[in-house]
Amino acid sequence: MAQRSVSTVDIVLEIDDTQFIKCELKRHLSPKTVGKITRALPLRGNAHFLGKSAVYFETSIESGTERTKNIFKKGDIAFLPVGKMICFFYSDTKVGKALTPIGRMIDNVEKLSDIKSGSELQFYLETGA
Repeated sequence: MAQRSVSTVDIVLEIDDTQFIKCELKRHLSPKTVGKITRALPLRGNAHFLGKSAVYFETSIESGTERTKNIFKKGDIAFLPVGKMICFFYSDTKVGKALTPIGRMIDNVEKLSDIKSGSELQFYLETGA
């Protein structure tokens, strides 16, 4: 498992087998939720939109709320327990529901604004150095 520290897990978000966004899950943000997501990897789903600021895909992960917030910045990653969704924010926003923050996208965040509804998303451990 590629890691820079005990509290950070390096992840890749892959879009339609052609585009890649480096991400990191941060255990200190929400230890239980990040642990459940990490153990469930790899994850796969179809892209949907959360307003005009985020892309999400549904998972089978069961986790309650943890250290929730409703204001997110460009590049944030969060988990919405209702619907079991992992959300990727490509612009700053305030959402109506409280989500559990789980990490950040490191690069290529702008690629999210080009995603089409239904695009295939894959979320997996980064194995390269």
